[in-house]
Amino acid sequence: MGRNGSLEAPGTRASTMLGTSKDSSYGIVAREDFSDVTFLLEIRHPLMAQAAQPGQFVIVMSHAEGERIPLTLADFDRGKGTITLVIQAVGKTTREMQQLCQVGTSLHALVGPMGVPSHTSGAKKIVCVGGGLGVAPVFPQARAFKEAGAYVIGVIGFRNWKLIFWEDKFRNCCDELIVCTDDGSVGVKGPVTEGIKRAIASHPDIGEVIAIGPPVMMKACAEATRPHQIKTVVSLNPVMVDGTGMCGGCRVRIGGQVKFACVDGPDFDGHQVDFEDLTTRLRRFAAEEKSALDRWSDSCRMKIPPESAANEMLALPDPFEEVAGG
Repeated sequence: MGRNGSLEAPGTRASTMLGTSKDSSYGIVAREDFSDVTFLLEIRHPLMAQAAQPGQFVIVMSHAEGERIPLTLADFDRGKGTITLVIQAVGKTTREMQQLCQVGTSLHALVGPMGVPSHTSGAKKIVCVGGGLGVAPVFPQARAFKEAGAYVIGVIGFRNWKLIFWEDKFRNCCDELIVCTDDGSVGVKGPVTEGIKRAIASHPDIGEVIAIGPPVMMKACAEATRPHQIKTVVSLNPVMVDGTGMCGGCRVRIGGQVKFACVDGPDFDGHQVDFEDLTTRLRRFAAEEKSALDRWSDSCRMKIPPESAANEMLALPDPFEEVAGG
């Protein structure tokens, strides 16, 4: 990454990456908290909003000493000149963003859009499935398919009714919507695969299924459609680290071939994904992630000065030192 926040890396040919000088502001113009851990940020960036396509992601730094993390676009408004991110505070950086990123503040750096845009044309009848946080990134695809003239069936799943968000947005862009909850508090009781089964039973002519969510959920969706030989696309954004293809952390096996989620995807054929290998990779840096979160949490409890907190974060072990070249 250059000093001005711009990126040039092999494999990003499909994207027009936009980064501006360190004097630029990526102002947060709106925020909404869906739960104790899930929150939305709407960020002003007119050029990025114009360039953004469904399925793409951005690289974010919340402050000068912060970590660079990839986040999938949940929405973009070309008229307003904004992009929207929906974030789940589960690790050190996302919990830090939950505290720091408020309306009126700005991100330190924002680069993108990156990744290969989703293919949203050709299918006449499609099912867009989102599980939990995956509801957010599948929304732009559902909207794009609808705008392209497809008959769109939405399936969104949550643990319970308290965690539901964006139901109204999906109803506005879907011809049908199936809501699933694990406890049955709203809609169909059970995982999103129950919604997929209902959709297939009612519409045997479904041409494609898009599924975004936790890896175990995407694997279940792929297995649910396999007997029907319905094309199923999954998004492997959870495994991305660097976002430019240079770190190798997002290597995945697709049909026996090695691909990089950040530059070859993040969308792949769900029936070709080696989910066992994907799950192993996701657990690879669990110890380092826990250590970073513990240290950050300790610094918050100690209420040490910001400068000391920054030094503490900089002192964290580099998780890539142990796997140099890998």
